[in-house]
Amino acid sequence: MKVVHQLLASLSYGDAISNEALVIRDHLRRQGFASDIFADECEPRLRHEARPLAEYEAAEDGVCLFHFSIGSPASAVAFHGRHRLVLLYHNITPAHWFATFHPHLARLCHDGRRELQAFAPRAELALADSELNRQELEAAGYPRTAVLPVVLDFASYRRTPASAVVRRMFGRDRRNVVFVGRVIPSKRIEDLLRVFAVFQRHVERRSRLLIVGDYRGQERYFTRLTQMAAALKLRDVVFTGRVEDAERRAYYEAADLFLGLSEHEGFCVPVLEAMLFDVPVLAYAAGAVPETMSGAGVLLRDKSPEMVAELMGTLLQDGALRGAILAGQRAAIARWEALDFGALLMERLAPVLGVHAH
Repeated sequence: MKVVHQLLASLSYGDAISNEALVIRDHLRRQGFASDIFADECEPRLRHEARPLAEYEAAEDGVCLFHFSIGSPASAVAFHGRHRLVLLYHNITPAHWFATFHPHLARLCHDGRRELQAFAPRAELALADSELNRQELEAAGYPRTAVLPVVLDFASYRRTPASAVVRRMFGRDRRNVVFVGRVIPSKRIEDLLRVFAVFQRHVERRSRLLIVGDYRGQERYFTRLTQMAAALKLRDVVFTGRVEDAERRAYYEAADLFLGLSEHEGFCVPVLEAMLFDVPVLAYAAGAVPETMSGAGVLLRDKSPEMVAELMGTLLQDGALRGAILAGQRAAIARWEALDFGALLMERLAPVLGVHAH
């Protein structure tokens, strides 16, 4: 039996890379490969899904799919093993975004970028989840690259029931503006606050900003944001912290629009989640966001607070415009759902696995 294992820095609940690793493993097993996930860190609730990184050396014959997103002990294991190596690149946020608030994370990102170049002669194949990331691989010296988009289990999203508690707390008593993603400096949460200040003051007084995402490890940045919200005299700004799947779905269902003003995105899964739950998307055209939106939603080239706040108001008040945007988003989601990820995975891996793609 052919062996294709995966290595990760961590396997975490609700994390896009972790979810993709689980989907890839299941596809490989269905194709008859022996396939396990090895992680340096593993969340307790997912312990049954992964093996400790320390066990990998005894199981390393065959092919290794190494999910590369930040410097970690998994990098050394992936680099020095006997296996044939395929690198799955999920982008590394440039270190400068964390220098002020989290110097240790900045160092990890800096080291990760250096490691990316070091892996170029070691990897037989490098796959990226967007064309933007593939071009980074090419610039780093990887001779064979291709795009393998992030896989989303849309059926699983739809099966997840929405949290009744969140529904009760954040119903339709306000216009809900929602952002979903980690609370980190590159997401430019401060820009969301500036836009919302204009929106709440001059466009829709009965409005609420829901910032749905984990801020653990980013306490200094989070404190700066709460101070800024107070200085702007904002009402109804909610930082939810980390949420469960059912809660995330309820926040999307409560949303009148999704607003993302991030300045660094290697893919941006929440954009697709918002589209799936029929939430109009306004997102700044940074990184791979235009690629992920693929012509749907509203792409912002300018994020000056006055302009964005006015556009938000128009979108909420103009039913025909809103309907046209939602129709475009539904078509985009249909295209994503039509993608046969399993077939694409085998096609991408064929040069290394020695199998024919179907």
